[in-house]
Amino acid sequence: MTDQSTAVETEGFQRRSHREIITVMSGLMIAMLLAMLDNTIVGPALPTIVGDLGGLKHLAWVLTAYTLATAVSTPLWGKLGDLFGRKPTFLASIVLFLAGSALTGMSQNMMELIGFRGVQGLGAGGLIVGVMSILGELIPPAERGKYQGLFMAVMPLAMLGGPLIGGWITDNASWRWAFYVNLPLGAIALVTVWFTLHVPRRSTGKAKIDWWGAGTLALWASALVLLGSWAGSQYAWGSWQIIATIVVAIGGFVAFVAIERRVAEPIMPLHVFTNRNFSLAGALAFIIGLAMMGSAAYLPQFQQLVQGASATNSGLLLLPMMFPMMFASVAIGQITSRTGKVRIFPIIGSVVLVAGMVLLAQVHTDTTKLTLGLFMAVLGLGVGGLMQPSMLIAQNSVGLRDMGAAMGASTFLRTMGMSLGTAVLGTVYTTRLTHELSAKAGDAGSKLISGGAQLPPSMLHTLPKPLLDALRAAVTHGIVGVFWAGAAAGVVGLVVSFFIKDVKLVGFADEPKVEEAEKATAV
Repeated sequence: MTDQSTAVETEGFQRRSHREIITVMSGLMIAMLLAMLDNTIVGPALPTIVGDLGGLKHLAWVLTAYTLATAVSTPLWGKLGDLFGRKPTFLASIVLFLAGSALTGMSQNMMELIGFRGVQGLGAGGLIVGVMSILGELIPPAERGKYQGLFMAVMPLAMLGGPLIGGWITDNASWRWAFYVNLPLGAIALVTVWFTLHVPRRSTGKAKIDWWGAGTLALWASALVLLGSWAGSQYAWGSWQIIATIVVAIGGFVAFVAIERRVAEPIMPLHVFTNRNFSLAGALAFIIGLAMMGSAAYLPQFQQLVQGASATNSGLLLLPMMFPMMFASVAIGQITSRTGKVRIFPIIGSVVLVAGMVLLAQVHTDTTKLTLGLFMAVLGLGVGGLMQPSMLIAQNSVGLRDMGAAMGASTFLRTMGMSLGTAVLGTVYTTRLTHELSAKAGDAGSKLISGGAQLPPSMLHTLPKPLLDALRAAVTHGIVGVFWAGAAAGVVGLVVSFFIKDVKLVGFADEPKVEEAEKATAV
């Protein structure tokens, strides 16, 4: 693995006015917001959806279908952008996302809903990687931070706004509007990008799409997520279902690597992983996805089932984590734009993330909302401190020709962290909760969680006090395990951060030194 660490194609950047960039960014930010919002907006609507469509046993797949489709499609979208141009590819992903949104809203049964959520996710993959790739082509690395920080702030904003908007829509209209709301906003993004985005279309001759690579990637990634969801909870580790899933995951991965080494235009060029900084930034992206989804998915469980918050209030109670996350992301973007230095921030962010996870692992049934909010603020600073640097390092490690594929790979790793993190941490949570509740409440506890730990807060006031106390202790036991697992992942991120090579981000002022940069970063 080489030590090259900076992009070399600064001659590919065109000077653009601040107004031009902001105009394009308005459309890109709407698209990014929609893609991230649909991770969380459906949550408050799930009970109503199940009441309308049935299919309780498939409930988790309403969420997983979206995140998994997003993850496996990002490398393909990135490569399509490299081959056919960022603008047409991005516009196509908007159209696909809007079509998926409309079809999801019209679903008549749970299987239709899950399938159309997958279509939505395929479009969302193009939105996320398209935004990062377009930014990588519009703006040189040294100046990206001040703009990209705004996009990094969209993630926590969507995580907070999704549950609030979804809850309000479900209460005041219909759950179907949680999906229809994407249509007018997506149309605005489509028109804005259509008329304001002007980037060169790079000629690559007769393009060949790596469909076999895309298929094998989807195969092993899906098997990996299923393994994280099933193993030790739905099926025993030694069962034929788990063994078969492991075989499919390993076989699919081996086939994927073999294909990517041989095809002319791989969807995930493996040579980008020979860049040490890019590979390490990818590892950080995976950890960020795991930490974000782990905290956002399971903190509301503690707030509702232990602290007695309503569904809407639990969304508001995420504010202490989201605001510091947004602040850290934007602030680091401004600092890196001024200094051109980025390496110190992943180290600091990892330390703060571990501290936040360890603090949250200390919660108990009597923890106050104020104390929990302070712990969440620490975690938010840590996650925000990692989001921006990991993306900047990845972008600064490749040339413009590979920007789309590289951003697809980076986004794939972060989204896989979200998908796999949700599955694995969910297994940790439910396993610990189940064992603790059965131990404390016996048969009554086992009967209470027979629905798979989907415990509606509305039932709390009907429980006898001994059973309620046992439930709250079990939920706390489960959530503590989630945060200890998150702390362990953060320690891995800290170790990874120390191996990132310090580089100065390239900007317009560095353009005369392109030849020197090329020599310094040659493989």
